[in-house]
Amino acid sequence: METGSPEETGVAGDEPVWRGLPSGLLRMRRLLLMTWTGVLSLAAGLLPGLLAGPAWAAFALLPLALGGWGWRLLGRNWRSWRYAERADDLLISRGVLWREETVVPYGRMQLVEVTSGPVERYFGLASVQLHTAAAATDAAIPGLDPAEAERLRDRLTELGEARSAGL
Repeated sequence: METGSPEETGVAGDEPVWRGLPSGLLRMRRLLLMTWTGVLSLAAGLLPGLLAGPAWAAFALLPLALGGWGWRLLGRNWRSWRYAERADDLLISRGVLWREETVVPYGRMQLVEVTSGPVERYFGLASVQLHTAAAATDAAIPGLDPAEAERLRDRLTELGEARSAGL
């Protein structure tokens, strides 16, 4: 079994080498936020403005303010996501206020799949979904480049098969 160098696999001794998510995920989420903010702003301003008078059109500012706040939160959330491949398990860390770190042992993985919906495909992104026997340890890594997602799927599958052979 050939595993590659530590630089290729992201494994370097005992210390994990963390990888962040590509910026395409942030661009996709921000575009969706702008789209929905525009629709809500138009509805919140146009309907009251036409039905109750022009002063009520100021309600269009509320979705815009929430959209600006969401813009910043999306950036912070995107920066919080990272993953690392270690010798025996995969680490996934995320969260701004509530940090969550998931450890998925390679030997416990039952299924590793790569998914990509229509919006993700438009932005050239894919997600890796890990399934284990215990649903609580299922994990996902969203917004990866498709080549990286497939590389990660193949590597995790290979390591999972090697580790589960001894069970």
